[in-house]
Amino acid sequence: MLKSGIPIDGSILNIAINNYCLMHRSDCGFSVLAIYVKKGIPFDVVTFSTLLRGLFAKSKIKDAVNLFKKLVRENICEPDEVMYSVVMNGLSKRGHTQNTFDLLRVMEQGNAKPDAYIYNIVIDALCKDRMLDAAISLFEEMKQKGIPLNVVTYNSLIDGCCKLGQWEEVRTLFFEMVNLNIYPDVCTLTIVADGLCKEGKVEDAEEVMRHLIGKGVEPDVVTYNVIIDGYCLRGQMDKARRLFDSMIDKSIKPDIVSYNTLINGYGKKKKLDEAMHLFHEISRNGLKPSIVTYSTILKGLFDAGRTNFAEKFFAEMLSTGLKPNLCTNCILLDGYFHNGLVEKAMLLFYELERKREDIYIELYTVIDGLCKNSQLDKARTIFEKLSLIGLFPNVITYTTIINGLCLEGLIDEAKDMLRKMEHNGCSPNNCTYNVIVQGFLKCGKISEMNTFLKEMSGSDFSFDASTVELLIDVSAKDPSLLNLIPQFHSGS
Repeated sequence: MLKSGIPIDGSILNIAINNYCLMHRSDCGFSVLAIYVKKGIPFDVVTFSTLLRGLFAKSKIKDAVNLFKKLVRENICEPDEVMYSVVMNGLSKRGHTQNTFDLLRVMEQGNAKPDAYIYNIVIDALCKDRMLDAAISLFEEMKQKGIPLNVVTYNSLIDGCCKLGQWEEVRTLFFEMVNLNIYPDVCTLTIVADGLCKEGKVEDAEEVMRHLIGKGVEPDVVTYNVIIDGYCLRGQMDKARRLFDSMIDKSIKPDIVSYNTLINGYGKKKKLDEAMHLFHEISRNGLKPSIVTYSTILKGLFDAGRTNFAEKFFAEMLSTGLKPNLCTNCILLDGYFHNGLVEKAMLLFYELERKREDIYIELYTVIDGLCKNSQLDKARTIFEKLSLIGLFPNVITYTTIINGLCLEGLIDEAKDMLRKMEHNGCSPNNCTYNVIVQGFLKCGKISEMNTFLKEMSGSDFSFDASTVELLIDVSAKDPSLLNLIPQFHSGS
């Protein structure tokens, strides 16, 4: 267009900038500003709102905030409702809740006044950050100012209440919105179902779904996935499968999440034939298995000891062009160690180490696997070389190696590692202390354990379920040990 001499205006340039930003090339979008200057076309609020959206899409929060401040400070253009919404939405989606709230107050002082859409952004951010009281206060402020409430406002508040288990408040909000002729939608249904399922009230979630179907609210695949996952988490695979089939009967096509959820449920119940049947069904229904699908089945195969099949399945995954992610690599490492295939696990580890792929996370799996396969020396070698490759052990790594020392009966060395951990500025957690106490009990070093517990009397330490169970077993032989239990509160 430029070469042909076709007239260019601000609208065309804004479209060009928008397309660059949609392609995550905000840098090219900024280069278009030179054409505005060259042709004497004034910038407008749409131009900069689009660029701000592009910066947030690339998670360039600091650049976006600096640009917004520059626009206001230098009077380049006055922000309107859309620009404020872009900035507030960008900040809130990346966890900057307080900044989002502060910007709302700044907006109230200018010419552009916040509407329901703006308030909903802030209320949603507060609810997701578990700041429910502040969200409800803003909700009441909307009512006082006569800003119309809508289903999005109520959905955000209901979601916040569900996450905090405030079911009476959910009920109040539900009836209030209906009285205002604001009717629940599929999003409301999914939010409530998800909250109930997370508390193990899956039947209640299904009952809410049936009730709202009767009121004309049709659930979508996301709603079904939430409830199916609830049944899978409880190991009720027959009910999960019934709901999955019911969804299909209602002409709601399952997505890959639906299949992954069921496959994961079957895998945990060691029902691998059913899991594999579902896996083959995915491609027949026009979907493609994801890396999550393959990783879930791999875990099930390794847990069942079917290592040869797992390796063939992994090779099949690679042939499709999918690349293993961090989760897949950890499943492979853990699967090899779990089945005593230490050499294969170490070959994979060294390959990942050469590629430098998320090696820090995989170190936990390797050190733990070596310890559980009675190869403490190798585990210690890897642990000691951490600092040489620029990595520093954290509480999980220290606890893992301390557990390995305890498994070998090296309690004194485990205590030395605990002191080294504290000296290096890494605070032990409850799990670390329980690992050492269990080591004392397993080695029969009761008097030393008693001394250790007395040293721990000032710390926030509690026995976990495994420690209590072990303590009771040992106490059966020496009832006087039960006198130790009142010194600490049990976390079981």
